[in-house]
Order: sequence, then C-alpha cells, then structure tokens
Amino acid sequence: MIPSVFRFVSHTIRHVPEGGVIYEAFCATNPSKCEETSGPQDNQDAAQDWCLGHTGRTGHDLFRRVVTDHARVTRNE
Repeated sequence: MIPSVFRFVSHTIRHVPEGGVIYEAFCATNPSKCEETSGPQDNQDAAQDWCLGHTGRTGHDLFRRVVTDHARVTRNE
C-alpha cells in the first residue's frame, strides 16, 4: 500500500458584484391554485411592484421572495 498525504487548503466564498443580483417573487397565498410569479427581475422594485399589482388584482397577500447572486470561491494564500 502506498502512503497518502492529504493537504487541506482553506478557501473563501464571496459575492461577485459583476455577476449581478436577480430578484423574483412568487405568490404563496394559495400555491396549489395560484402559480403566478414576477419572473426574474434585475431590480428589487420591479419584483415588489409586481407583488403590489398582484395583490390589487387578486387579493392575494402572501409572497415568497427569492434573491439570487453570484459568488466566487478563491483559495486563501
């Protein structure tokens, strides 16, 4: 058997601004019946405006909000 040596290297994960941020809202008032969504938006205001408009049209008042960003993993030196 050949002896093995394991070397553990520390890494860091950080937000990458140039990757952008995506905002999306999903109606959660009655998820089995209402499957409407704001769709991916480049700014938070657009997703929030969709929620307000959806509430005005349907009376639905509960939403799941998702914010997605990009991250990069780098080796700590």
